[in-house]
Amino acid sequence: MVNLGLTKVDDALAAKHPGLQQYAACQSQAFMKGTATFILGTSGLFLIQKVIQKRLPYPLQWNLLISTAASSVGSYAVTRWETMKCTDLWMLIETGKVPDRTPHLAEPAPEEPAGPKKTPYGDVME
Repeated sequence: MVNLGLTKVDDALAAKHPGLQQYAACQSQAFMKGTATFILGTSGLFLIQKVIQKRLPYPLQWNLLISTAASSVGSYAVTRWETMKCTDLWMLIETGKVPDRTPHLAEPAPEEPAGPKKTPYGDVME
């Protein structure tokens, strides 16, 4: 049986998706990295702001607010990045292909000649 959090996944489902256990472990690691980023980021920013506060005094509540908000953004970015890597791993294990994450540019429309236009029936329009 494969454990996903507190729930156990049926053996038939685990056999159907061979990469389920690796994906679950990867997701768990991604969430732990995000949590660690939040805790370490908040602590680090708070200490940096304490040093800055000696030269530029401002209330403690702003110190906490800025540290928490910036760490939340950083934690979200780390967790999202790691989750995308886990999703790519899942797709690689399931399909054997790595998903293409490059942005696809729209193909340019074919340019029409500058002369008079023709209808689908061959008539010339002015």
